[in-house]
Amino acid sequence: MKTKHEIVEDTSLWEEVPAQISDSEVLVFLQNKEIDWRYVETIKKRTDFNDDVIGDWLNVSPKTFRSYRQTENKFKANVQEHILLLLALMKRGIELFGTNKGFDQWLNTQNFFFDNRRPVMYLTTVSGIRFVNDRLTAMEFGDNV
Repeated sequence: MKTKHEIVEDTSLWEEVPAQISDSEVLVFLQNKEIDWRYVETIKKRTDFNDDVIGDWLNVSPKTFRSYRQTENKFKANVQEHILLLLALMKRGIELFGTNKGFDQWLNTQNFFFDNRRPVMYLTTVSGIRFVNDRLTAMEFGDNV
């Protein structure tokens, strides 16, 4: 028997999240929707990142992260925001690079513009996600990032 959360397809969640989202849009989105485990599953289905990596980004222990799979457990507001911004970043990166593999490779390659660190290391904070997103914007408009 499928739960209510399993019925919603990954595609509909992927399409409802904009690839670029402003702070005011984040606030409105979070007021109108509850970011739950389905959004994490959407990230996992559209990328090669696993529970451990995503849990690290969200700064939650593996045990806590697994407990969120249960439908009665809800993410705190700051974690919901973090998930929403991660999903929007993944969507934008995949659109820009053409494939999740290309974006994943870029995220995991040391980069001069990230102080010779891998961009993926910046995804543990909201400001880090915004910084990576800014670099994607620079690439989109011709910067060699």
